[in-house]
Amino acid sequence: MKRALTLILLALGIALFAVACDDDDDTAADETAAETAEATADAPGTIVDVATEAGFTTLVTAVQEAGLVETLSGEGPFTVFAPTDEAFAALPEGALDDLLADPDALANVLTYHVVEGNVPAADVVTLESATTVQGEDIQISVDGDVVTLNGSATVTQTDVAASNGTIHVIDTVLTPPAG
Repeated sequence: MKRALTLILLALGIALFAVACDDDDDTAADETAAETAEATADAPGTIVDVATEAGFTTLVTAVQEAGLVETLSGEGPFTVFAPTDEAFAALPEGALDDLLADPDALANVLTYHVVEGNVPAADVVTLESATTVQGEDIQISVDGDVVTLNGSATVTQTDVAASNGTIHVIDTVLTPPAG
């Protein structure tokens, strides 16, 4: 909502500026306002916005239930290894329901998928591990074009841009080490 208000105020400001500068070159002012509005509309949203638009229904629901929407919509930057809906569906029967019923455990699992900073794929492939926001490391291995996390999750899509970081799509939900 805050972002929508900002966009509306920006568009209003541009429109008022164009009217205030009313000279014989109305076409140039109109084109500038249209270009600015188009660039703003094309800019990616936050990690939560992009995940929502990309159809990560289960992940977004989990982020909401864990109370992490504000954090992952914040300034960041963050890198999120985002499990698909299919990855969540592959969890053992009842595991997702149990997690959704326990916001602390859910937050522990979700923050294990988040790394501070913007880590594009070109950097991920140079790492052996990455420390998560949860505090534990994710092990990273590369075999040709295949990037695997913790020996089980394969990165299936990389460098999905968000205004506050990057999303890399994975095919398995990562589980933090017990301890």
